[in-house]
Amino acid sequence: MTTAQYGAITVEPFGDSAVMVTIPHADRAIRRAATVAFRDRFLAHRPHGVLDVVSGLESLLIEFDPLRTALEHVEYAARLVARWAPSPSDSTDGGRAVRTFAIPVVFDHDSGPDLAPVAEELGLVPSEVVEAIAESTFTVALLGAAMAPMMDGLKVPGPVRRRAEPRTDVAPGAVMIAGTNAIIQPFPGPTGWRVVGRTPHTIVDISRPDPAAFGTGDIVRFVPVTRDEAEALDAGFPLPTGEGA
Repeated sequence: MTTAQYGAITVEPFGDSAVMVTIPHADRAIRRAATVAFRDRFLAHRPHGVLDVVSGLESLLIEFDPLRTALEHVEYAARLVARWAPSPSDSTDGGRAVRTFAIPVVFDHDSGPDLAPVAEELGLVPSEVVEAIAESTFTVALLGAAMAPMMDGLKVPGPVRRRAEPRTDVAPGAVMIAGTNAIIQPFPGPTGWRVVGRTPHTIVDISRPDPAAFGTGDIVRFVPVTRDEAEALDAGFPLPTGEGA
């Protein structure tokens, strides 16, 4: 896919040392797939002075060192890469088969401090939110910062708002929701997503040759378990359904 097929990208300054890239296409699926395709190609041809590319579901924040390059150079590089970014319908993972995961999650007050507020916001009780999450089928849209799997597919009565005041230190394994999306926190860190549970699995292990448990397109189901059941599990790096039995 080229920019002629999905429209020219939008590149906007974001402070003095970053630009925000979006793809203004009317079809959400095309926007998201094209964002992943653009990110892969941009990282493969990272321009001089670019420090990091922070992924969102439908945007990319390109951070650069203003002492080594200039905003106009980064913008030019982004537009140049977009002209020959691969089609999102093309495989970017060597033809890897889509895998399915069943991820155990503890949904209680300690593991999910935002569960009750989210339920109140949606006009539900916490058990109904847990049921809705468990009945949802999630698809990994992309791997975000720190290889966090960002997923589509949350089926609740309405989009879930982010926290007005982000949490400063969320534990690894935290299962979080916002809008109609879900994400799992790989490492300790801040977040504005709503924390509703926690999995005992380690979803990113940098000691492994392939450190991320999930890849784009993988299917994830969350399975509610009690705290005692979670502690009894041999929950290391998660395996797809049907493997490791």
